[in-house]
Amino acid sequence: MKVVVGLGNPGNRYVGTRHNVGFAVVDLLAKSPRAGRFQNRFQAQIAELGANDGKVLLVKPETFMNLSGRSVRQVVDFYQVALAELLVVCDDINLPLGKLRIRVRGSHGGHNGLRDIQSHLGTAEYARLRIGVGSPEPGEAVDHVLSRFRPSEQAVIVEAEETAAQAAGVWIDQGPEACMNQYNG
Repeated sequence: MKVVVGLGNPGNRYVGTRHNVGFAVVDLLAKSPRAGRFQNRFQAQIAELGANDGKVLLVKPETFMNLSGRSVRQVVDFYQVALAELLVVCDDINLPLGKLRIRVRGSHGGHNGLRDIQSHLGTAEYARLRIGVGSPEPGEAVDHVLSRFRPSEQAVIVEAEETAAQAAGVWIDQGPEACMNQYNG
């Protein structure tokens, strides 16, 4: 079993914000005819997706971004998922708008959701797919990630979310190396 976690904040107030691109990618994956409906479990919205070699859990933690590790830990423990089978999709203010970066391990890079996941898992040895949401002005990071994309940014971020969903599909079906080779550039 594989797990794809999209990070974001729950509630209509946060839909379409920069911080919620992870949720958007998981929602795109959940549109597959092979995907079940989301259900509340483990402090998250979880749906099952049929894949070539088994099933994939699509996870959107409802614990708010900074507490995402709780939910991720519960899913990993309950399903006994090896961390090599975990992919976390999130925003990144250090990447240009729309740019993707896939890594099989690494630091949290100042991202509070990744920091909490790393804390709960006790390691940084899990894959992450970061989506650039543009850089904030100095001291404006919180306001920036909680803001919505400007009209001039919409086309870029929609394409980035769709590409990220495709990248997650490659990660699921072909593994992390193929995903990195195709989408890191």
